[in-house]
Amino acid sequence: MLSDLDRIAAIRAAFPPEGLFADKDWLISPEPFLVSDKLAEQLDKLGYRLQLFVRACNELYQRSVSGKQPAWIADYLDRGKPPELIEYARQKRFRDDLPQVIRPDLVLTEDGFTIAELDNVPGGIGLTQWLNTTYASFGTSDLLGGENGMLDGFQAVVGEAADIVVSDEAATYRPEMEYLARLSGGALRVHGASDFKVSSEGPDRRSLYRFFENFDLANVPCAPAIMDAAANGEIRVTPPFKPYLEEKLWFALFWLRPLREFWRRELGERHFVELQKHIPMTWVVDPTPLPQHAVIPGLEIHSWEELMRFSQKQRDLILKISGFSELGWGSRSVTLGSDAPQPEWQAALEHALASFAHHPYVLQRFHKGRLVEQPFLNPATGAIETMHGRVRLCPYYFVTEGRSRLGGALATICPADKKLLHGMKDAIMVPTAVGQ
Repeated sequence: MLSDLDRIAAIRAAFPPEGLFADKDWLISPEPFLVSDKLAEQLDKLGYRLQLFVRACNELYQRSVSGKQPAWIADYLDRGKPPELIEYARQKRFRDDLPQVIRPDLVLTEDGFTIAELDNVPGGIGLTQWLNTTYASFGTSDLLGGENGMLDGFQAVVGEAADIVVSDEAATYRPEMEYLARLSGGALRVHGASDFKVSSEGPDRRSLYRFFENFDLANVPCAPAIMDAAANGEIRVTPPFKPYLEEKLWFALFWLRPLREFWRRELGERHFVELQKHIPMTWVVDPTPLPQHAVIPGLEIHSWEELMRFSQKQRDLILKISGFSELGWGSRSVTLGSDAPQPEWQAALEHALASFAHHPYVLQRFHKGRLVEQPFLNPATGAIETMHGRVRLCPYYFVTEGRSRLGGALATICPADKKLLHGMKDAIMVPTAVGQ
């Protein structure tokens, strides 16, 4: 039976030579993060519900483009995007193509969890595989996804042989992809966006995983060739070049009253009701004036100027860019209303309103994470201590043949005083297992 310090030493010794995240450190725990049987069951079901949700998002956009749903839906989702990319994404060849890796960012709350957002081009795939493998070596059972769930799920999505193209903007995550490729025994190959060339090596190399963002295409030299090859049916690319699917404002569309029956029909009543429990109330920050008798539902205000005057206690709200921007990840565009002084809050809202034509922002109800305890090695003292923190849980779902599969779940436990939960040097990152 290994002691906690022995486990820490073993975890450190197991770090792959290529590393996992470039120039990134985190705190190490001797134990996985444990969840209850009930939460594990909810996470398993969530994959299928999110699969339905993403499929419904794609359908709603297509219907808006064709005139079968209001045109303002596609107008929202296409704002700020180059016309040629919009046209490319609308090609009939790609109509039913969907992201095959779905990763929600979940915040564990007192009464369950809330889905902060969805990431269709997520980092952490190789890291979570390494964590599951490493903690499984200690005899840890009931790891979500199992010891090799991430690699198996990823290969099921991209095929036994595939290229992974990583942009300079996403270079931080290249080491974890190289680790995943090494585990595959050469079936997966990792390339930088500057040196990759589309080739016709035969049917075993016709699949490509796009690990670069649509907003960054101008900085990805090989992107035009990849897009041409996909349009000609020469290669299969996942996730597809559909920037409209990567907008955070889908959560706002989910809550809009005029679209309620669409969501009920596409998701099914039971899945619709369950997602209502977990998708936070979200609004598009649209400066269009309201009629004199109208209010914004859920906020009960007639204009955004009223929201600017809310007190800090009234501002349990998060403001963030919807997508298609280098500010769209890592909390770069986020303003937490309850933390911001009134002038800062007003300035953030004014900026969001002014940005609507090209980069819409969304406002989202903030749900505070519940407190948990997790042991970790304090590098300053060399002792095992207990962190009182809040959890961002990232389950990874791999969708193949119409079914979603949970490959693993990365738990990031941040110190209790941190309101925005993401990877940081003073956060613990561990795999997730059933055990409470």
